[in-house]
Amino acid sequence: MSALYTAIDSVRRGGTISICGVYGGMKDPMPMLTMFDKQIQLRMGQCNVRSWTETLLPLVDDPSDPLGVLDLKTHTAPLDEAPEMYEKFQKKQDGCIKVVLKP
Repeated sequence: MSALYTAIDSVRRGGTISICGVYGGMKDPMPMLTMFDKQIQLRMGQCNVRSWTETLLPLVDDPSDPLGVLDLKTHTAPLDEAPEMYEKFQKKQDGCIKVVLKP
């Protein structure tokens, strides 16, 4: 919510705030007076991931890597090393961008 409040404070009068991602639940109160006074437009929605799964999954699984997803992985580790790898990712140590955990 702090990011949303920052966006409300930062947007120009008549501006638009777009919210994308995962629904985070209900939160109240919203600063409605500020939002009305600044004439803010609020746009939001969730990605319809399921509608793309059948098209994209074969491309992701393709060994020839047509989407270039294999280049995204920088580290691989067993699942029991997840806490250490998350810390490495969080601190961006050792060039860590994307970790694949193996069960």
